[in-house]
Amino acid sequence: MSIFNELKSSLEEAVEINQGKKLASRVTKYDVANVKALRATLDVSQQELADALGTSVDTIKSWENKRRNPTGLAAKVLATIQDNPNYFHDLAAH
Repeated sequence: MSIFNELKSSLEEAVEINQGKKLASRVTKYDVANVKALRATLDVSQQELADALGTSVDTIKSWENKRRNPTGLAAKVLATIQDNPNYFHDLAAH
């Protein structure tokens, strides 16, 4: 099968899934961390959390106000901190 035919087939399958005619073979979902609650549990400021994660205070505020959700590595690190709050202190030390 040519790459064009593979792409065409994949796109047709995506359309069928989107239209509800077919179920996706795999669905990946991540729980979005409640950053405000997590920060309260850790008893740290927005600045301290931002410094530990290497991001801005504005990003922390956006996550806390649900304007944006943490994605990628940030989401994984927050999930790790949520599961093991002591990890934050290790992270903040570096």
